[in-house]
Amino acid sequence: MVEKGAWKINGFLGLFIIVVLIVVAVINFISGIKAVETFRIILGIIIFLIALILTSGILIVQPNQAKVLTFFGSYLGSIRNPGIWMTVPFVNSKKVSLKVRNFNSEKLKVNDVDGNPIEIAAVVVFKVIDSAKAVFDVDNYEQFVMIQSETALRHVATKYPYDNFEDDACSLRGNTEEVANELASELQNRLAVAGVEVVETRLTHLAYATEIASAMLQRQQANAILAARQKIVEGAVGMAQMAIAQLEKDGTIQLDEERKMAVVNNLMVAIVSDRSAQPVINTGTLY
Repeated sequence: MVEKGAWKINGFLGLFIIVVLIVVAVINFISGIKAVETFRIILGIIIFLIALILTSGILIVQPNQAKVLTFFGSYLGSIRNPGIWMTVPFVNSKKVSLKVRNFNSEKLKVNDVDGNPIEIAAVVVFKVIDSAKAVFDVDNYEQFVMIQSETALRHVATKYPYDNFEDDACSLRGNTEEVANELASELQNRLAVAGVEVVETRLTHLAYATEIASAMLQRQQANAILAARQKIVEGAVGMAQMAIAQLEKDGTIQLDEERKMAVVNNLMVAIVSDRSAQPVINTGTLY
């Protein structure tokens, strides 16, 4: 099904035509009674019935709303323009909201790519762009959005680890923007059949499951400390090299290999240690 425009005319013009027909019907009916003319009486009744039939084609469309019209099981078209309209009589109209809406998923318990149970939830911002597909191609497009959103969220969550300290690979916690974009893309593919456009998706909740939360917190802390230590060691080695190179360049102090090792050792201990280094002042020897 593809949305198309339904035949319609201005509703006020339609009401004017109906009023004129009613007036003509009343005039013919009264004149026929006075003149005892059966033809005019029947004509007045027929015109009045036509006016009543035309009133069934009057529709009012609210802003950001579409009316999907069916005529004895056949799809006639949709009316999106707000206002009062007159269309084919005896149509069955169904309202479809075109407003932007939010859907907050429940907290889902899934396993990430490493098999760790996590809790995840997301908000989906969507709107209907094809009223015919929303009404005829799915049973209930709102429920369809809910189920497909949770399915897509589960699928995306199983493709990434919760966290990753070892390399630059994507993770759910460290790359929320990329994960949200992938979720929106996959969800759009799933909801296209229902005539729904995904405006935006965002993760609203992300945490380890309760049963492993404390253990994984310790693992996170250990990974974070290890990553920080690696950076500190890299910086400390560079600073020690710079210090030795600067002393040798100035030529103020002559250092042999043993003295260089002592200087490097002292600098590494002072920089890498997680506590402030206590200085030891050498005041000389007894002999």
